[in-house]
Amino acid sequence: MIAKVTSAAVVGLDAVPVEVEVNIIKKGLPAFHLVGLPDKAVSEAKERVRAAILNINADFPTYRITVNLAPADLPKEGPAYDFPIALGILLASGQLTADLTDAVVVGELSLDGKLRHTNGILPFTLMAREQKLKRFFVPSADAHEAAVVSGIDVYGIESLEVLVNYLNNIITLTPEPHVAFASLQKEVETPFDMADIKGQEQAKRGLEIAAAGGHNVLLHGVPGAGKTMLARAFPSILPTLTEEEALEATKIYSITGNIPPGESIIKTRPFRSPHHTTSRIGLIGGGSTPLPGEISLAHRGVLFLDELPEFPRSVLEALRQPLEDGYISIARAAGQVTYPAQFILVAAANPCPCGNLGSAKKPCKCMPGQIVRYKQKVSGALLDRIDLHLHCPELSPDQLSKLKPGEKSETIRDRVEKARNVQRKRFAGTRLQANGEMTSRDLRTYCPMSDECIELLKQAVHRFTLSARSYHKMIKLARTIADLAGKESVEVSHIAEALQYRAKEE
Repeated sequence: MIAKVTSAAVVGLDAVPVEVEVNIIKKGLPAFHLVGLPDKAVSEAKERVRAAILNINADFPTYRITVNLAPADLPKEGPAYDFPIALGILLASGQLTADLTDAVVVGELSLDGKLRHTNGILPFTLMAREQKLKRFFVPSADAHEAAVVSGIDVYGIESLEVLVNYLNNIITLTPEPHVAFASLQKEVETPFDMADIKGQEQAKRGLEIAAAGGHNVLLHGVPGAGKTMLARAFPSILPTLTEEEALEATKIYSITGNIPPGESIIKTRPFRSPHHTTSRIGLIGGGSTPLPGEISLAHRGVLFLDELPEFPRSVLEALRQPLEDGYISIARAAGQVTYPAQFILVAAANPCPCGNLGSAKKPCKCMPGQIVRYKQKVSGALLDRIDLHLHCPELSPDQLSKLKPGEKSETIRDRVEKARNVQRKRFAGTRLQANGEMTSRDLRTYCPMSDECIELLKQAVHRFTLSARSYHKMIKLARTIADLAGKESVEVSHIAEALQYRAKEE
């Protein structure tokens, strides 16, 4: 007898349906074959399923069992197929009679038949809704994650025995109540507030512009100037996540198993701060089974690289394509996957290896050649992709004691939210979310400028030898500055301010 149960597999960031076909033949020697390109974790499901079925006081067929995971040319990974395989065996052996054609089943089984947490629940749920399936049976530990998707009945199941009893009409189960995104939103909670940072007003203004338009930032200055603290406070002025952005981020965290315990969705913008010893694969993703790296985990949030020149050059150069395109494509022998990587890069760097170049307190002990080599660790091509270059000057103790606290992050965030709302209306119906994502073609549509603005930009290009990319970034920055000022069009003053944040090319 043949039984079929629908499950799912993650391909890249999305899920695709997988049909679990179970065939039991009474002829021949007893055997249990699992086919359909299973990996080691899937192949080991045979022992987990056998123990789980026996431990719920059901009979494990002593016949020839063949389980096919279709489509057969798609690699199957992870333990999420335990649950549907066990159900298929019970259906095929006649111990269970139920119609599961409208249902998706995923979950890892323990030896006693209990269901464990499974990665990738959100993509699975979205796939089930797209396939117009009505029911989704998941481990009870993951039901709250699936419940954020409307239009499908989600059942949190504690064990194989519970679902068997439900399908046999012995007990009743109630679908998990749908959780609206609005009820999950909360205020940004960060350990740092812009009001805690004294001075650095130009840097704060630059970070406000970066938050409003989604622009990349480089903070440079001597140690102790406040670069790291500014970067840590940056998330406190970022706009709140929209539902679409939250789902995008949650899908990445779901397939990697990084959703915080007890949470159903990513509620605040991600902030990732990898150490400078992070490998290239750790940063951009990859491996024999490609998984998202730090740049994808920072999607719709912030990637903070402290001590930028200390990162290996090969690691930093890998950032060039995702900074330009907003995604990363990873090709392996088994195929190619694409992960989103639309993040704000915030980098911090010292002026020299000892950090004291330009300091009024300590003399620099570095040789000229050392300083040159240190600066060359970050290529000009990467620096060209950073919109704002912000200098953080050294403050004396007298200045620190006399300076008053600055604006609170909440006040700055209100201005950022207003600017982002303007951009959402401007880009309605397009793939764009912020000014920093515009291409050169988009600039012609959304950033018309007067002759005076164009003339000022031309002069800047000749004087500072700006590249074409820098030219376009100046226009994007000016557009964001205009949005913060509540102006319909870009003015000369907006161009002039944008030029202050651009590093002179040498």
